[in-house]
Amino acid sequence: MTIARRGRRPDAAHTPLRQLAWQQPVHTLAPSRILSDDQLEAIHLQSLRVLEEIGMDILLPEARQILGKAGALIDGERVRIGKDIIAHSLTSPPSEFTFHARNPAHNLRIGGKWITFAPVGGPPNCSDLDRGRRPGTLEDAGNFVKLAQFFNSVHTAGGASVDALDVHASVRHLHITRNKMVYSDKVPFIYATGRARLFDGLEIVRLARGISHDQLLEEPSTYTVINTNSPLKLDSPMAMGIIEMARLNQIAVVTPFTLLGAMAPVTLAGGLVEQNAEALACLALSQLTRPGAPFVYGGFTSNVDMKSGAPAFGTPEYMKACIIGGQLARRYGLPYRTSSTNAANSVDAQAAYETVFSLWGAIMGGGNVIQHAAGWMEGGLVASYEKFALDVDLLQMVQEFLKPVLVNDEEMAFSAMREVGPGGHFFGAHHTLERYATAFYQPLISDWRNFQSWQASGSPTAEKKANALWKQALAEYQLPPLDPSALAEIDEFVRRRESEGGEKTDF
Repeated sequence: MTIARRGRRPDAAHTPLRQLAWQQPVHTLAPSRILSDDQLEAIHLQSLRVLEEIGMDILLPEARQILGKAGALIDGERVRIGKDIIAHSLTSPPSEFTFHARNPAHNLRIGGKWITFAPVGGPPNCSDLDRGRRPGTLEDAGNFVKLAQFFNSVHTAGGASVDALDVHASVRHLHITRNKMVYSDKVPFIYATGRARLFDGLEIVRLARGISHDQLLEEPSTYTVINTNSPLKLDSPMAMGIIEMARLNQIAVVTPFTLLGAMAPVTLAGGLVEQNAEALACLALSQLTRPGAPFVYGGFTSNVDMKSGAPAFGTPEYMKACIIGGQLARRYGLPYRTSSTNAANSVDAQAAYETVFSLWGAIMGGGNVIQHAAGWMEGGLVASYEKFALDVDLLQMVQEFLKPVLVNDEEMAFSAMREVGPGGHFFGAHHTLERYATAFYQPLISDWRNFQSWQASGSPTAEKKANALWKQALAEYQLPPLDPSALAEIDEFVRRRESEGGEKTDF
């Protein structure tokens, strides 16, 4: 028997939040192009040259062995990968596939024209207006999962939107993943920062879905993000993650973190060559392990502030890199991951315009998986409750913008114009009255009242409205149904693995 457990009831004095219905948006506009076909081919060929002549340091012996068997040249930890290996590897990964949630209604299509918005993932800190900036806790991590579950414009349960620093690192992944699968029925992220973490996450996901190991092997049910150690280095945990996710037919989202002027050449073309070379090397490792394993081409190229060395996001360079990264992914027939980011230290105008700039770069670039789309602050050091609420409104606006425009007799409204005639107004027209309640997007945060009405209501700012919005969302949140036997199995597994020490971190 499946039971639905209720969250707190919304305050009767407040109107329940009205948000867009669950939907997975699609690209209705052609992706933008910055590079010509010849320039794109030059980036590709230079990437192959980097892999053949310079190579990558790959620290995991098993990964070097897999690549060596395919003909790569091995010199200690340095691996030089020939263009024939890359060409062969590009023949097998799927260009589009289904990502299976424990609630089939929340299954996603990855690739093609499909868009997935994922929440912020990875910060050690969180913030809100009431308690300020602070280290993340298991309660905070759970709250962000609940927000991702509640808001329909967020399509995944996310990673650890904020880390749970009040739980020991050896078992933290167990509790975060357990809560993710209990608090959400959307598609989940798991950790690849250690073999035990990876397999623990996979088992919790399998138990939550209530499926066999064979069915898990057939149905991609979770994803992890693999970051290379730019420049041109792949550490052991990340290489292990690529191999094991491929073996089990789960999703590897490989994303070189190439900051121009720091971990990549200072020029945009040079940084993109490095990004592309690292992504192609990881693709080869994935496809040599299991041809056809789901693989997402990730781009995360931005620049640094050359005065301080700090990462910068939402910059013109970042936006260009988003668009060119999409061109490269489409050249290879791969789903494309990009991100919505900013480097702001508070929920202010900088946070807003950098986020809009980077998100629009991701959309113009044809992004399929857009990470950090809700809640990202401080270049990824903070998950902000208020920023999450603001971003949800922005994501809904993007979804509405991408809807196609209908052009037919009813929509062209000749009858309404004839009814109103010259010099009239359309407020009372039959055509308007039939449609006024749903005619336009209704924002969650934006305030369209005139100054006097706004002032009379206390002059609420966007940040304060966002504070109220995330609190109302948590109050209205309800636990998704989960079979009690699955929950019991998950909790027993977590207890057992905790008693065994989880992922050993103390030596």
